Amino acid sequence: MPSLQRFKDRFDDIQRPRPWLAFPYAVMKKFGEDSSGNLAVLITYYAFFSIFPLLLALASVLGYVLKGHPDWAHRISGSAASQFPLIKGPLPKQGSVVIVVIGTVLAIYSGLAVAKAAEHAWDVVYCVPKDDQPGFVPKNLRALRLVGVGGLGLIATTILSSTVASAGAIGLHIGALVSVLGIVVTVLLNTALFAVVFRWLTVRADVSYRDVLPGAALSAVVLAVLQAVASAFIAHKLKGAKATYGSFGTVIVLLSWFYLQSQVLLIAAQVNVVKQDHLWPRSINE
Repeated sequence: MPSLQRFKDRFDDIQRPRPWLAFPYAVMKKFGEDSSGNLAVLITYYAFFSIFPLLLALASVLGYVLKGHPDWAHRISGSAASQFPLIKGPLPKQGSVVIVVIGTVLAIYSGLAVAKAAEHAWDVVYCVPKDDQPGFVPKNLRALRLVGVGGLGLIATTILSSTVASAGAIGLHIGALVSVLGIVVTVLLNTALFAVVFRWLTVRADVSYRDVLPGAALSAVVLAVLQAVASAFIAHKLKGAKATYGSFGTVIVLLSWFYLQSQVLLIAAQVNVVKQDHLWPRSINE
């Protein structure tokens, strides 16, 4: 249709010379070309089935390691559970060696599935040819490294958020200042963690930590905002969802939460690729 083509041409004339429009458009165009929404679904599927073994492992390790500090273990497990909608802490205390071993094995096994799904997604985003992708053993070793680093990073940020929450109760003004400082430190820590993970998720040798830093910072900031917004929204709008819809409501909310987070991470990956490979500006007629 001539009118539609004129609209496309006019849009190109507006967005192509303007980086603040051309760059986001190129990111979203590549996001659609790579079917990143489908990749996010795959990550969401494995993430949903991995979260409960991971929480079990965390509770088991805390119960075993912090036997002499039950209050600290209580706060950390509660803070970890609060990161997920409609899951309230603290987690059940499990301190036996057998439970620790079983929980850790289940966490590693389920975490490997998430890591390998993410590796596949990053291979697609970075246009890595199939022949250059790692085989079965290297892929699992890389996934194991990701699970280890990601797990330690999750524990570190959980301990930090728990400490900040405790410090926030010391006084109105001091507590507010400490809380803001804690959020800033958490975002910086998550940025460093995402930079490492993003770099390891791709096998492309020309990707440096500087190349993945923009997406890592974007992910840390957006996920922090989403966490705050989700907590406020659930507290006011969805506090009765579990009572009304039972476990079904919890499943739907968790799946939606993981899918939203997966999309944020994949958009951040696309930002890094578009910036590094200079894939902008893009024409709407391509």
